[in-house]
Amino acid sequence: MQEFLDQGGFDDLLAFVAVADTGSFVLAAQRLGRDASTVSRRVGKLERRLGVRLLSRTTRRVALTEIGAAYHHRLQAVLDELNSAGRDASERAATPQGLVRVSLPMSFGRLWIAPLIPGFLARHPQIRVDLRTTDRYVDLIEEGFDVAIRVGTLPDSSLTARRIATYRSRLVAAPAYLARRAAPQRPEELAEHDCLGFTALASWPDWPLARDGERVTVRPSGPLVSDSSEILLLAALEGVGIGLFPDWLAGPPIGEGRLVEVLPGWVGTIEAGVHAVMPPGRLVPAKVRLFVDDIAEALKAGWRW
Repeated sequence: MQEFLDQGGFDDLLAFVAVADTGSFVLAAQRLGRDASTVSRRVGKLERRLGVRLLSRTTRRVALTEIGAAYHHRLQAVLDELNSAGRDASERAATPQGLVRVSLPMSFGRLWIAPLIPGFLARHPQIRVDLRTTDRYVDLIEEGFDVAIRVGTLPDSSLTARRIATYRSRLVAAPAYLARRAAPQRPEELAEHDCLGFTALASWPDWPLARDGERVTVRPSGPLVSDSSEILLLAALEGVGIGLFPDWLAGPPIGEGRLVEVLPGWVGTIEAGVHAVMPPGRLVPAKVRLFVDDIAEALKAGWRW
């Protein structure tokens, strides 16, 4: 079957059906936007492939043979089914419905995306969502995900990406820590403090910082390092030391007074993004586009940090 289609077999079928429907090579050619000689060659090619005569030709008319009439009847049923499938696909794309499989980073997904899902489902009852949380980069195509939410700087790839939020990293500590230790006044003074190291940070073991065009890089040290930002945040909340955290993570406890910004104005040098990443291709299913649009708007409305 595949070899048949690869050799232009589908065009041959369409040519035959057009001639059978119109009873004329000229009218069939007009329907297909081809010339009559091309249509005739395609029908002849189909007959040779099948080893049967489908049409009886005279100088005045073209008629179906008995085999041709039976073949046309079965082909028409197939083409009707193809047209029905196409309409169904278009309608499903136009009316968002079905399952959206989403990959989320664990901390960001729990804090910022998960609270938005109930509202999305209430607004779009025809859509179901399958959320999977992991901090590894999933293969969207291989693992069958429609979209992944990713934070940080994206590597170059063929995937389609849309930035839905931006953030910076800030130095913070608990009031209890700053009650024991005088707050640093310059980045260089961080070397004298207990610092919490996030080993998954792209610049680790350094903290590149910037303020109003001024840049400096410090190398922190302290009692705890981890590849989990949430573990380090818990330690910071308990007064263990100073941490450099993305503001989407540190912002809520800052707002609650449980953390205090250290060296205000000094932030991580990289303005990173929150991205919705989708498989490559121009046609994004309506259900996926709606999910990304809805989450982006809801995130924007609550993005205070």
